[in-house]
Amino acid sequence: MDKAMYIGMTGASNTMAAQTVHANNLANASTPGFRGNLANAQAKPLEGTGLDTRVFNTIEASPTDFSQGPLMETGNELDVAIAGEGFIAVQTPDGGEAYTRAGDFQLSAFGELLTGGGLPVLGNGGPIAIPPNQKIEIGSDGTISVREQGQGAESITAFDRIKLVNPDVSQMTKGLDGLIRMSDESFAAPAAEVRLQAGFLESSNVNVVDSMVEMISLTRNYELNIKLIKSVEENSETSARLLQVR
Repeated sequence: MDKAMYIGMTGASNTMAAQTVHANNLANASTPGFRGNLANAQAKPLEGTGLDTRVFNTIEASPTDFSQGPLMETGNELDVAIAGEGFIAVQTPDGGEAYTRAGDFQLSAFGELLTGGGLPVLGNGGPIAIPPNQKIEIGSDGTISVREQGQGAESITAFDRIKLVNPDVSQMTKGLDGLIRMSDESFAAPAAEVRLQAGFLESSNVNVVDSMVEMISLTRNYELNIKLIKSVEENSETSARLLQVR
């Protein structure tokens, strides 16, 4: 009976972990450029003294779904979406480098180009700071052109270029902050083939309907495992009563 109890326990524990993954995906369904996680379970033998007679399910690391999300037109000159593969380089709070698909840029009071989450966008020489201007244009290759205040329409000049990268996604991992980093903690090299679409944003690649259906299915699986545990407990109590000396 203890084997059946163990099956129910590991099944319920794994289901709760999978629910956490899907709940986080749903919470970020409207976050621009968000990459959902996959809840893949893996069977492993329980190691210990004696024979390996128990196997349990575990979710050690939730792989990331790197498929592209749908593009939506915003008309905002500071909004950009990556057309195809690639990432935008940003500076993390600790001064490091990470990558994102979120192109909802904004300007700080000091002219710093920031993501919607407040992270500095990296250019050729570090974080990009744009001087006072009348107009900003972001080219398909990431080049930022500005028309400074008081200048005519023909006086628009290239100012900096957003660092765009395109490493192998199998060598990248997503952190708890939602940012993508190289697994070996290195910095990716700029990639000239990455292209941007100005005036667009990439939505999250989370399918809300599929995630909701999966959460309902996981809830039912959890209830089934709990019922199994209760049934084993009841059977154990019945067996104990039958074996009592009268």
